[in-house]
Amino acid sequence: MKRLLFLLLSVVALFSCSNKESHEEESGDWKELNAFHKIMAKAFHPLKDSEDIAPTKQLIKQLADEADDWSNSELPEKVNTPEMKEKLQKLKTDARSLENEIQNGASDNIIKEKMNQLHDQFHKIMESWHSEETEDENENH
Repeated sequence: MKRLLFLLLSVVALFSCSNKESHEEESGDWKELNAFHKIMAKAFHPLKDSEDIAPTKQLIKQLADEADDWSNSELPEKVNTPEMKEKLQKLKTDARSLENEIQNGASDNIIKEKMNQLHDQFHKIMESWHSEETEDENENH
C-alpha cells in the first residue's frame, strides 16, 4: 500500500512539475529564477534522491554564477523589494561560499548540509515569487 501511495504521489509531483515548467516558459515568468532553477535541480536532486554528490560538485560554479547573475539583474516590479534583494544577495553569497568550500576539499557531509540550506533559500525565493503572482492574479479577477 505504501509503495502504491508513493508511486501515485511521485506521478502527481512529476506531472505538476512538468506543467509548471511549461507554464513558466509560456508566461514569460522571471527568467533568472528559471535559469537558476534548472541548474539547482540538476545539482540538488541527485543529492537528495540518491545521495549522489558528484553533480553538486560539478555544477556548483555554474550555480554560483547563476546566483550572481540573478542577484545583479533587474527584478520584476512585483518583487522589487529590499527583502527580495536581501534574499538574492544571501543566495549569491552562500552559493559562492559553497563553491569555495568544495574547491577547498569540504567533506561530503558539509556539502550536503550547505546544499540543502541553499536549496531551502531558493525555495523561499520561489515561494515569494509565486505568492506575489497569486496575489496579482486575485487582484485582477
